[in-house]
Amino acid sequence: MRGLFALMVALAATSALPAQTPDPTGFASSVEVRARAAALESAMKPGQGFAYAPLVQADGSVAALEVWKTPGRPAVHPTDAEYATVIAGAGTLVSGGRLIAPRTRSPGLVDGDRIEGGTTRALAPGDVFLIPAGTPHVFGVDGRLVLLGIKVARPAR
Repeated sequence: MRGLFALMVALAATSALPAQTPDPTGFASSVEVRARAAALESAMKPGQGFAYAPLVQADGSVAALEVWKTPGRPAVHPTDAEYATVIAGAGTLVSGGRLIAPRTRSPGLVDGDRIEGGTTRALAPGDVFLIPAGTPHVFGVDGRLVLLGIKVARPAR
């Protein structure tokens, strides 16, 4: 009888608790980021200039690793802002100005031949930058450039 009473008390206590919802937070530890960046880079084939791997994502936004071994193509993301932190290597960022000979590759990507009138910045580990949606940009590489890039989807209106 005593066991039945204890069970009933326990059931009553748990039913009074608010329902638990899963934590929607995406998370990658610093150890995981370093390990995944190293694995992404080592998996690149000879002559491969760029590799990309998502780390965490939700609601159309994504935090991903980007490894650049050759310069990128000048590009614009019409609807997504891009934040990035340089985690290894070195290079340059040219941003702003005007994209010459734009070509739509997908709804989220327009590339071109070059950027006229952009601002050039040297990139080194620890640097953080924001490229607003619609801003032309291109990365140059000094050997290799490893970014933790975050694309933030513009909310639907």
